[in-house]
Amino acid sequence: MSFRQRLAANCLNASGVISYPTDTIQGLGCLPRFESSIERILQLKCRSASKGLILLASDVHYFTDYVADPSQLSQITIDQVPTTYLLKASQNTSQLLTGGFDTVAIRLTNNPLVSNLCQKTHSALVSTSANTAGKHTATSTLDLVVFFKQELDFIITPRNYNNQPSRIINLQTGERLR
Repeated sequence: MSFRQRLAANCLNASGVISYPTDTIQGLGCLPRFESSIERILQLKCRSASKGLILLASDVHYFTDYVADPSQLSQITIDQVPTTYLLKASQNTSQLLTGGFDTVAIRLTNNPLVSNLCQKTHSALVSTSANTAGKHTATSTLDLVVFFKQELDFIITPRNYNNQPSRIINLQTGERLR
């Protein structure tokens, strides 16, 4: 793990909000156990809490506390196409994550950075695109500064590109939502 990755993990553990490159796009993230950090992300993005957020992790065991039936996690795999799955949320999952729905969105990734952050924080990461409502996703540190001023606690430099957002599949029904 690089020095910058350790700093990012320490920031997350101290309830910070970071920007980091995910397996799909430049993201904003925090740890799901810090409700105030999730609220900050929503405020930074000018995003309604009714939309919910994704949990991103490198191992399904990081999702156990957030799903009603952890046995369903055995059905989640890392796909060639990044895929976010909707599963019934546990009663303890924050409504800021679920958007007030009864499901939580989770995505498993083999992204080395995400894996390192999950291992160092012992947690899944809250993940959402690094942009404000109606804007393109940040592709540079300059974009991040323009969008969020000095409000981010830590930035891991964006890649020069962003892939397509993940597809979204309801694990219960098999319905593809995106």
